[in-house]
Amino acid sequence: MAAITETPTLNIAIKRYPTNEALLDGKVPSAKLSARFDEVEPIHNAFAPMAQRQIYDLSEMAVFTYLQAHTYGKPLVLMPVVMASRHQHGCIIFNTEFHKHLTPADLPGKRVGVRAYTQTTGAWVRNILMREHGLQLDSVEWVCTEGAHLAEYREPPFVTRVTGKKLIDMLVKGEVDAAILGNDLPDDPRFRPVIPNAKEAGPAWHKATGLIPINHMFVATTKLAVSRPDLVLETYNLLRRAKDMAPAKGPDMRPIGIEALRPSLELVIKLAAEQQIIPKEFTVDELFAPWREIERKGA
Repeated sequence: MAAITETPTLNIAIKRYPTNEALLDGKVPSAKLSARFDEVEPIHNAFAPMAQRQIYDLSEMAVFTYLQAHTYGKPLVLMPVVMASRHQHGCIIFNTEFHKHLTPADLPGKRVGVRAYTQTTGAWVRNILMREHGLQLDSVEWVCTEGAHLAEYREPPFVTRVTGKKLIDMLVKGEVDAAILGNDLPDDPRFRPVIPNAKEAGPAWHKATGLIPINHMFVATTKLAVSRPDLVLETYNLLRRAKDMAPAKGPDMRPIGIEALRPSLELVIKLAAEQQIIPKEFTVDELFAPWREIERKGA
């Protein structure tokens, strides 16, 4: 953890995006702190050790990982900044070598692979399948190659765990009928989206609802938030400044601020409870109560 000095060094796990590149490249200086950035690749490898052992001072974190960390009382504080989001409709694919056609209506009774049941992209895709296509989640066997980032979590009974296998290999061999992938979505002509018109459906959903399909946010340890709220607030401001320096491309999918995030987070919390990722819903204000304290003390 960071030592309390005039200019302490904070250990930060983060993935490089256009919206934080200025910060990582040293173009957003701070007189209050120094940062040691760990650009973990893939970034989800940082989530479990941060959630379970708080090995960094601050870290990018999947929103569903944080909801579970909050559920299990982990000493982390959620910061109101989105690091990553994407249109999710195209993230569930099938192999045309085994299925000539496969649509959401065909999924009951099928095996659908996903890295972990709690993976954020998987949760968003299931939300689409439920709300837009009427899929009952327990009508599908969800096949996972990894567990949750929080050891306390137990998956629903319609989830199967396999070991020693890669999701893409299972899709290639026909061991699953479809698979949900995120940053590792392959560019392969054998694979097609399960959701019709997926390329257009994601932007259309965003335009119609105004909501952001949040993947990753940012967290600080409670230890740092209590001892140096000013440094947590400074990190937030550095992220904001870096984002302001990034070139604008289309609608803002990485908003900053509680009110900007509120409607999207309300849906995130609702679908997490619906999908048995967390046992009960929280309010957005509950999640950000520690952040409000940081704003009060750190200003």
